[in-house]
Amino acid sequence: MDFSLFYFASDSREFEGNRYQLLLEGAKFADRNGFSAVWTPERHFHPFGGLYPNPAVTGAAVAAVTERIHIRAGSVVSPLQHPLRVAEEWSVVDNISGGRAGVSFASGWNAADFVLAPDNYENRHTLVREHVEQVRALWRGETMPLTDGVGTRRDVAVYPRPVQRQLPVWVTSAGSVDTFRAAGQLGTGLLTHLLGQEPAELAVKIRAYREALAERPGHDGWNGHVALMVHTFLGDDEAEVKEQVREPLSDYLGNSLGLFLGARKADPKKLSASDTAFVISRAFDRYFESSGLLGTVDKATRIAADFAALGVDEIACLIDFGLPPKAVLSGLELLDDVRKRIAAGPPAGE
Repeated sequence: MDFSLFYFASDSREFEGNRYQLLLEGAKFADRNGFSAVWTPERHFHPFGGLYPNPAVTGAAVAAVTERIHIRAGSVVSPLQHPLRVAEEWSVVDNISGGRAGVSFASGWNAADFVLAPDNYENRHTLVREHVEQVRALWRGETMPLTDGVGTRRDVAVYPRPVQRQLPVWVTSAGSVDTFRAAGQLGTGLLTHLLGQEPAELAVKIRAYREALAERPGHDGWNGHVALMVHTFLGDDEAEVKEQVREPLSDYLGNSLGLFLGARKADPKKLSASDTAFVISRAFDRYFESSGLLGTVDKATRIAADFAALGVDEIACLIDFGLPPKAVLSGLELLDDVRKRIAAGPPAGE
């Protein structure tokens, strides 16, 4: 199973110095130590994710300071963009990196994001499927017919030409089994998380993804690729780590709760303070015990093996949820120990 780093800081105000120190130094560590990829997101119009307005920009920065690690968007909310622009931006990243770019496409769910493309909100799920195919075609060198400013129809191609012949593609799902199936039908990888689904549910959805992939016309035997984003921070003492992560992870979950409820046209302010505290407390306990790589190396290795048993191919380790960058960077050595243990497989006799 692969290990990668995933970035989605909850609030850009957390960093008073170099806001991108953790991104760049973490990427350099991952590049040197056998991690598979670095993922950066597209922001919401909300402090949650505020450091990341455009994954192509952060991807280009990572490409310039690394040599071998893959650089991925996690995710491009494609209904907010023009497919030609997505293809060209990521072609630049592909060129800077020497052919290491990859993109996960998301439909988006937060209505506030669609100030950039309000007419696309209602049809966003259909559009993301169309955009996946359009970007793939442009990447392969095909043209797209578009109308210019004086009404002339023109066939437009991507410049610069990318290094890779095919763009590695994922589809992002927050938990809808329909999206899992759509990723299979499109023949892409799948990027997901445990914010709204339990591990047992995830296993069922991964099977649905792989069944849809196998039924795809022209299926070549590829079994797909499932990347799972999980909160990650490791230390030598379980109790000490729990206290270190309690406040920042609870704050992170609180920020995401408001955003997720708002996206579903629910008012988080209607929850009482005690109800909100209870929801966040329960979520924290779940993440710490079984839905994240939080604690010691031994515990994280067991949980990573559990994720592999669900059908997960890659753990995308979300490391920037509010802890001091120095502490996070120090903990990467322990995360690398987990990666090495998983790569070595279970001890003889197990």
